[in-house]
Amino acid sequence: MLELIPTIKNLESGNFFLIAGPCVIENKKTPFEIASSIKKITDHLQIPFIFKASFKKANRSRIDSFTGIGDVAGLKVIQAIGRELSIPTLTDIHSPEEAYLASDYVDVLQIPAFLCRQTELLVAAAKTEKPINIKKGQFLSADAMRFAIEKVRSAGNKKIMVTERGSMFGYHDLVVDYRNIPIMKNFGVPVILDVTHSLQQPNQPSGITGGRPELIKTIAKAGIAAGVDGIFIETHPDPSNALSDGANMLKLDLLEDLLSKLIKIRKAI
Repeated sequence: MLELIPTIKNLESGNFFLIAGPCVIENKKTPFEIASSIKKITDHLQIPFIFKASFKKANRSRIDSFTGIGDVAGLKVIQAIGRELSIPTLTDIHSPEEAYLASDYVDVLQIPAFLCRQTELLVAAAKTEKPINIKKGQFLSADAMRFAIEKVRSAGNKKIMVTERGSMFGYHDLVVDYRNIPIMKNFGVPVILDVTHSLQQPNQPSGITGGRPELIKTIAKAGIAAGVDGIFIETHPDPSNALSDGANMLKLDLLEDLLSKLIKIRKAI
């Protein structure tokens, strides 16, 4: 399936693939810096790389939370990164209209976890003929993801990936059930582990999601050992000042060391 994504590289290495980037397009400069840094690392380590950034954050707790620089403006930044660095790009969509809009700018469309049961959204995304990454809802069993996959396939699109991103544990925490990985792999699609979102601590009284970034290495290593095909990591040069999800991001200068360790685990298994 990855062979169908334009500009994807290093497939011959046999490594896991990486979806990574900032949570959201904050401005024009920072995303380019992040993408360039990740590309250098992944080229060196021979890891297939897809740049991820949301052009808009539609799911925020507070009305005053940052949501983006404008839909088309954000999408144009992502498009420019893909073209200038010759790397595939991915962004979230939240409505059928956004599916058609974003498909003109990016290579892969991503269905957010909270929206993975939205039939019209899944079908609209499928009809763009772009590869689709469906994130498993925090409220959903791995077995139930077969129905989201079937919705996309029913529209004639077989370019599907699914992502584990933790399950709700009470009101303020998430846990990763690694049994979900082999269950979803049985559906015949690549399975990704979203490491950073799995460490969120949502629904905080402040209206700002917390996180446990010190556990990123633990979650990622366990995911590789459990057999995931890809790793999803949000990263930023200065997570404490990121405008979205900074509490669970990986600091950019820690990425290469983590990926090197994950490659060793991958080879061992």
